[in-house]
Amino acid sequence: MINYIIQVVLFQVLFLAIYDFFLSKETFFTKNRWYLLSAPIVSFLLPLVKIPSFQKAIPQTYIYYMPEIILSPERIIQEASWYQSINYLDILFGVGVIIFSVFFLKNFLQLVNLTKIYKGIKKEGYTLILIPKQSKAFSFFNYIFLGEEIPDAQKEQIIAHELVHSKQKHSLDLLFFELLKIVMWFNPMVYSYQKRITLVHEYISDAVATKSEPKDEYINQLLSNFFQVENISFINQFYKQTLIKKRIIMMKKKQSKKMKQLKYLILIPVLLSMLFYTSCSENSYGETHAKKEIQTRYSNKDGALKSEKGEKETYLDSFFGFKKPIKGEEISLKNLSIQEREEYDSLVSRFKEKSKEDSVFPESILESISFHLYKMSNGRNMFAMIIDVKGVSERIEKESIKSEDVNILKIETAPTFPGCDFGDKDCFSKMVQKHFAANFDSDLPNNLGLSAGKKRVFIGFKVDANGHIIDVQARAPHLNIKEEVIRVMNTLPKMIPGKHEGKNVAVRFNIPFEMMVAEVTKD
Repeated sequence: MINYIIQVVLFQVLFLAIYDFFLSKETFFTKNRWYLLSAPIVSFLLPLVKIPSFQKAIPQTYIYYMPEIILSPERIIQEASWYQSINYLDILFGVGVIIFSVFFLKNFLQLVNLTKIYKGIKKEGYTLILIPKQSKAFSFFNYIFLGEEIPDAQKEQIIAHELVHSKQKHSLDLLFFELLKIVMWFNPMVYSYQKRITLVHEYISDAVATKSEPKDEYINQLLSNFFQVENISFINQFYKQTLIKKRIIMMKKKQSKKMKQLKYLILIPVLLSMLFYTSCSENSYGETHAKKEIQTRYSNKDGALKSEKGEKETYLDSFFGFKKPIKGEEISLKNLSIQEREEYDSLVSRFKEKSKEDSVFPESILESISFHLYKMSNGRNMFAMIIDVKGVSERIEKESIKSEDVNILKIETAPTFPGCDFGDKDCFSKMVQKHFAANFDSDLPNNLGLSAGKKRVFIGFKVDANGHIIDVQARAPHLNIKEEVIRVMNTLPKMIPGKHEGKNVAVRFNIPFEMMVAEVTKD
């Protein structure tokens, strides 16, 4: 987003520079008006345009993504402090929007109050509002505000001038920039554009007004009196001292020759250059515009590729299986957008980290999992996690030779918890969890100064060939919790040992637990 905003501002600077150097001194006022209105809008749109032919015009930039660096030697489960999760840039932006919105509403309500306090005089095409003891002169849409202290002889001239603003809807232009100021209050270009178009509005009105009376007389009347100024940026003011000199110079200037309209053609190479830049900015800055969509999850079933919609929006679809997807063209990392690459790296990192902590898969399986990328027929890229079945079997066989332990995936009969059906793994898991919940000191986590919320504990233990619980290990967010976990697990009853090929064997288990730490309440 920041890169997008920078590009918008840079384009606005370039468009304004073209206006100041080539167009501002010409008398093509209406064309200049539309130029100043369209330039900011085009600046917002250009960074979003990507022309494929331009992207191919420059060589591919190859990026090497370094692996993540972990500074802490141990992973500690702890919630981040509240101030670390705050996006201060978002807060600053929001505060600015609120402040500028308040100023706009204040000025707008000020105009509304003027129409309510002083009775308006309905005229043909406009409403005249006379303000007592004032010499102000300005307009807003079809409302013309005049101070009663302005001489009657000048009122007619001012009304003719302000009617041009009203008929050509100049107030819409100023409101447009007011809204831009609210949204992009930090962008100085918005203020510069508003100043320029305000001056162009005066040029247009002066040009029309001087058609009905001599220019010299019009200028003399403009200089002969001092008018008060209303400090509101989105109204058309008849008299503004900083603009008077420029208005007079432009009124005395000869009409620009039509040939000078060719100056606008300079925009063609400028726009092409901008399009070339934005189309290739992906290679230059790593900025892409991939879109998130509801994830499609794929799997191989019955000789066909099955799919189902997930719940989350992601950049990548997903696949999990023991064989490569039946359909899809395999691609490499360089074919991914930046967002897709970040999501891929995050998925791989999270899987590896979670596997280490949770021990969801035995080591033999983890070493046989590979990650791939595929281009699917729907145009989406897919992240695939594939288990090499042959590799798993080979590693299990090797591990069986080195150790007396039998992998839980290969064992013929799993250890049995007393009271469960023989070899019932689900019952074994539920009974262990029940035992843990009944014997663990539930008040302990709340007395250790841990942050509130869910805490994860990872437990590993072995049921030996005699059914005894041995080699209990634990990872926990606090040493006292780790010791309590080991104590509780060592109180498990003797199990019926697992059997493999007719012999009692040792089996290792890894079980994750979750516990809640209560919020500390202050008296």
